[in-house]
Amino acid sequence: MRMPRVGPLTLVYPRPMNGGRTVGTVTRGTTNPNRLRRMDRWTAATLAGELRGAADPLAVDLGYGAAPWTAVELLARLRRVRPDVEVVGVEIDPARVAAALPCTRDGLTFVHGGFELPLPGGRRPLLIRAANVLRQYDEAEVAGVWAALRARLAPGGLLVEGTCDEIGRRHVWIAVGPEGPRSVTFATRLGSLHRPSDLAERLPKALIHRNVPGEPVHAFLTAFDRAWASAAPLSSLGARQRWIAAVRDLRAQGWPVLDGPTRWRQGEITLAWSSVAP
Repeated sequence: MRMPRVGPLTLVYPRPMNGGRTVGTVTRGTTNPNRLRRMDRWTAATLAGELRGAADPLAVDLGYGAAPWTAVELLARLRRVRPDVEVVGVEIDPARVAAALPCTRDGLTFVHGGFELPLPGGRRPLLIRAANVLRQYDEAEVAGVWAALRARLAPGGLLVEGTCDEIGRRHVWIAVGPEGPRSVTFATRLGSLHRPSDLAERLPKALIHRNVPGEPVHAFLTAFDRAWASAAPLSSLGARQRWIAAVRDLRAQGWPVLDGPTRWRQGEITLAWSSVAP
């Protein structure tokens, strides 16, 4: 197996099924049904306008893992917005592609590939979702992967790259447009949350090593913990009301919160990327 380095991105070429080159490395492949539901619902809401207006409503589930559940679920959730949307599951492990093929259906296909996204006809997707893919890479490689995937996006498209726990209780994801990273979203099942900084263990690779004093993401999580503590008197009304109050406090402090109460009620907060960028 060859491992040439191009810029900051290490490229690994296993033997492909289709005679071309695949770019990337095989992930652990762990997955569970409904693991990505929070990310999917946010993505469907955020891209709703673009999905409805797209001439070619195509989405990619990149690195779906050992079982194709996440691709199947992504199709169902996006079709609530655009009934003719298509999803292509892309996996670098040929055995996983073969295992997924029985799930092929109208609007859902599976192909062997990696970051090069070998889509038929050179189609450009409106959405690329890469969940739990980059955690095994070096931090220095993230920018190169983002650049490669951004270049494949359709105009107005979005790369959603992030990490979650095994059963989808805690997520952090970054939204990257063709021009670069736009936002970061923290999402949690509120009933399981002790304090907001519990989400630090699910920070994407671009941020996880930056959760140290002096870094913006550490400052944000520290401020969020303080706002959460200040909202403790609302605990009797439930974790949702406490979360909403804490987010309002953060916004009042000047943190660039991009979403509103509809999303906060889901246990989410989205910030401008510039506020936490390394």
